[in-house]
Amino acid sequence: MQRESLTTLPFAEARKFDSVTVIIPALNEESALPVVLRELPPVGRVIVVDNGSTDATARVAAGGGADVVFEPRRGYGSACLRGLAQLEHPPNSSGRVPEVVVFLDADHSDHPEFLSAIVQPILDGEADFVLGSRSLGNRDVGAMPVQSVFGNWLACLLMRRLFGARYTDLGPFRAIRYTALKQLHMADTNFGWTVEMQIKAQRAGLRIREIPVPYRCRIGTSKISGTVWGSIRAGYKILLTIAKYGWRRYPAA
Repeated sequence: MQRESLTTLPFAEARKFDSVTVIIPALNEESALPVVLRELPPVGRVIVVDNGSTDATARVAAGGGADVVFEPRRGYGSACLRGLAQLEHPPNSSGRVPEVVVFLDADHSDHPEFLSAIVQPILDGEADFVLGSRSLGNRDVGAMPVQSVFGNWLACLLMRRLFGARYTDLGPFRAIRYTALKQLHMADTNFGWTVEMQIKAQRAGLRIREIPVPYRCRIGTSKISGTVWGSIRAGYKILLTIAKYGWRRYPAA
């Protein structure tokens, strides 16, 4: 796996990334989502997946120019899978599917302006999967609670021991070549989504690169790390996912 220095990264450019689709899972993010959409560099398509919001998330997403789809079954993975299903339905008659798919959180903790740095290695043919690493980048104080930092460290340690995958983070800000993503047959409907992708990318022999990205305190309260119960549930599912694929010594479909 290759890693790059933060000081050498290309930042968001004026040109439009026509071949890039951004998928943003969202649950009650009416305050943060408009800011995220404003800060995104121009891309071919933005899909916001409303994961059962009870606020104006869908309305502000549409107002920000995104395609809005609904996934009532709660779960981060469920929302991501719904967004992927939407890629089979291009917004126009061209039938064009993206070259690169980017996943980005709706809470403004990620920096959308780093999209260029995340997708460029794939567009240049140098990588198939690029992970934005918060561990290698600069984090605002309090942006990642202690339990999240420890959980990331433990998950990455286990992936290195079991699969030889040298990740430093499970960061949600990531880009992957669409053809490679389809081959991974993603299935997790909850908190195991990110680690499932990373394990399967390693097993599939994808060219993997980590890019240092900054991370800040989110707008609003986290549904996961903001509560003890949420942190326990997420940590349990992540470790369970690692154990499941570690137990299977053959490549998982």
